[in-house]
Amino acid sequence: MSVSLEDVDYVATLARLRFSDEEREQLVGQLNEILNYVEQLKQIDTADVPPTSHVLDLRNVLREDVVDESLPHDEALANAPEKDRGHFMVPKVL
Repeated sequence: MSVSLEDVDYVATLARLRFSDEEREQLVGQLNEILNYVEQLKQIDTADVPPTSHVLDLRNVLREDVVDESLPHDEALANAPEKDRGHFMVPKVL
């Protein structure tokens, strides 16, 4: 499969884009290079590669989820500009 000037013009019309003749020619070449690369990738045998495989050996770097003491309620509200019955007061957002 290859991309032609007509294909570029068709997609440009759908996207409401305008290209100069030079840009159109350049796009045809670039899109054909992309399609050729995809064809090369299709030839690779990935039957034994799990779907979640990654080229790098990645590990989860998150810390353990440990329950710890949190900030006391009164201390959390100490610097609040406005508070009401133990809650932060914020402007209404509609």
